[in-house]
Amino acid sequence: MDGIDILVSEVGPRDGLQSIAPIMPIEAKKAWITAEAAAGVREIEVGSFVPARILPQLADTREVVTHALTIPGLTVAVLVPNARGAEAALEAGAHKITLPLSVSETHSLRNLRRTHAQVLEEARAIAGMIAALPTERRPHFEGSLSTAFGCTLEGAIPDAQIARLAEGLMAAGCDEVGLSDTTGFADPAAVKRLIALVRGTVGNAALTGIHLHNTRGLGLANALAALECGLTTLDSSLGGLGGCPFAPGASGNIVTEDLVFMLEAMGLRTGIDIDRLVAVREILAAAVPGEPLYGFIPDAGVPLGFNRAADRQPIKEVA
Repeated sequence: MDGIDILVSEVGPRDGLQSIAPIMPIEAKKAWITAEAAAGVREIEVGSFVPARILPQLADTREVVTHALTIPGLTVAVLVPNARGAEAALEAGAHKITLPLSVSETHSLRNLRRTHAQVLEEARAIAGMIAALPTERRPHFEGSLSTAFGCTLEGAIPDAQIARLAEGLMAAGCDEVGLSDTTGFADPAAVKRLIALVRGTVGNAALTGIHLHNTRGLGLANALAALECGLTTLDSSLGGLGGCPFAPGASGNIVTEDLVFMLEAMGLRTGIDIDRLVAVREILAAAVPGEPLYGFIPDAGVPLGFNRAADRQPIKEVA
């Protein structure tokens, strides 16, 4: 991946902001995205094309996309709930589109007001719209398996149902599927098992990323489990903002700052400057005062003598 080992995909401007009551001013959003990109973040989910009456926090997504597209080297990602949202995302020029398909049909009806069959039909419609575009304008299309590790409304979801829906998304025309621990139910063993299940159904190349929450304190442990299985894209949110407003109790994305530190400490290149990344928190603190920001690295700092993975010299073997 062009000089990096792991892609850290920032989802705060979408998943983070949709979960808090204050509406961040558009200029603050632009400053946030610009500053994170300058710190080395290469993919940012900048918003979601949903009706403003449902998520007024994201009503300015089109303008945010327009701004983000001016930043060189940044992959501009958005979430869409249906084909209408995807049409708006395509018109705006987003580089990556994610359609969530909750493997819990109860959650799907609560979140998207769609059954599984209806969401798969939306996926087919979106894939058709993308295919009609010139090759150079086609965004990457991901189908996200939401509530994959369990649902606050239904509990555990049968493996056969998860596998069937993963296969359905790929058959509908998605470029890949992603796993999402929407409710923070996952543990490292479950992460490894579910990755094996989905890859066994759709193939290794069709599953490269995972979206994890730290609701029960296992976010980074689950991320490590995903790395051990070979996944190369990890979602996270600056300051740990985020969670699904339609899944009760499902708060807390992985903190981007802590995730980047863990990866770099392990010798994995992210391309992100931790000090510059931590400094971006000042924009959030000023724009949404009173909202709690989480993370250990912003408080403790990095260890004395810490070097980024890309700056380290190879260890010489002793003869």
